[in-house]
Amino acid sequence: MEKLKTAIDYGADAVYGSINHFSLRQRGAKGFDKESFSEGIKYAHDRGKKVFVTINGFPFNNQIERLKKHLEEMASLEPDAFIVATPGVLKLSQEIAPQINKHLSTQANVLNYLDAEIYHNMGATRIVTAREISLKDIQEIKKHLPNLEIEVFVHGSMCFAYSGRCLISSLQTGRTPNRGSCANDCRFPYDVYLENRESGISFRLEEEEGVGTYVFNSKDLNLASYIDQLIEANCIDALKIEGRTKSIYYAGVTAKTYKMAIEDYKNKKYQADKYQEILSTTKNRGFTDAYLISRPFEKRNTQNHKSAMSKSINCEVSGIVCEDETYFMCKYKIYPNDEIELFTPLGVEIECVDNDIGTIYQKDGSYMMKLKQIKTQNGKILESVHSGNTNPILLPAKVQRNVFLRKFVTS
Repeated sequence: MEKLKTAIDYGADAVYGSINHFSLRQRGAKGFDKESFSEGIKYAHDRGKKVFVTINGFPFNNQIERLKKHLEEMASLEPDAFIVATPGVLKLSQEIAPQINKHLSTQANVLNYLDAEIYHNMGATRIVTAREISLKDIQEIKKHLPNLEIEVFVHGSMCFAYSGRCLISSLQTGRTPNRGSCANDCRFPYDVYLENRESGISFRLEEEEGVGTYVFNSKDLNLASYIDQLIEANCIDALKIEGRTKSIYYAGVTAKTYKMAIEDYKNKKYQADKYQEILSTTKNRGFTDAYLISRPFEKRNTQNHKSAMSKSINCEVSGIVCEDETYFMCKYKIYPNDEIELFTPLGVEIECVDNDIGTIYQKDGSYMMKLKQIKTQNGKILESVHSGNTNPILLPAKVQRNVFLRKFVTS
């Protein structure tokens, strides 16, 4: 729920998620049951935003009856669309909930207008194209099917396999990627061996002692520098951000950045370097523009062979403002007189103050804060506060909820 609210507050026009059934968001869906998901849909609708329910898993025969009940239950919550991945589930969802829009998942691997037309004729109002598609092919689909909405991924984790068609997780752990339980085996280091069949001799290839090679580890998708091209192509109806197991900070930063890029383009203020600077503060495995703009054989920079660890550039999220907008929860460590940036949604203004608690001021276009004293909700004064402290800390002035406190650190 917190991530849903953050994404919407920071600029998302729609969010996608589910309760823990028939969805590839199983790990991320543990925060929702039927009641809380209904509350999330209401929160979005009250703000003019949309919610799409992911029902994009691949069901077995013995789950069909349960799937029917799930479709009925999700339809009763009145979401704005179902995201489905197979022809059978699309057909079934049309029969059970014809009033709900149907979006075709990227798992269906649509790459051409022939396949797109079949799904459109079956009832899909929007198609999330395969990650491997090119912008020219999307234009061709739109030319043949102008009434079909097209959505593309622009940011987030990439799958080493062809749109999720991975067997490594099933082989090693019995966890099936296309049923929402991928173990992310592509992120592990692997040792690589050569074998001579003539002699029967095998030997290990070493790139880095004790590490092995991250031969399956894809960099993260980042198309923020190409939003102008995507808009001008005049064939894309929605930009999609992957964030299944990411933090609320990631949800806020990415939603704000891509919304900013769209608005800047409209106002003729597009600045690609600015968006990359903001996105570099999120945890990532390195960035790639993948396949939408460039063809796969034209580049060799889509893999990170050194580490699967997600890292950010000298940025630590120090806290987040509470619902009451008077206190914040510490997420890192803060000392008196630390200079802290208040990272806000687009268009949010904060009162600049100077009082006994601290100061809030503007610097280089950003809101900054320094605490003169660290005072808890129960009135205790601390010498410092760390992430393990569960006491809310008083702000110098009211600040909109979900504003992030962050510090830039040097190593």
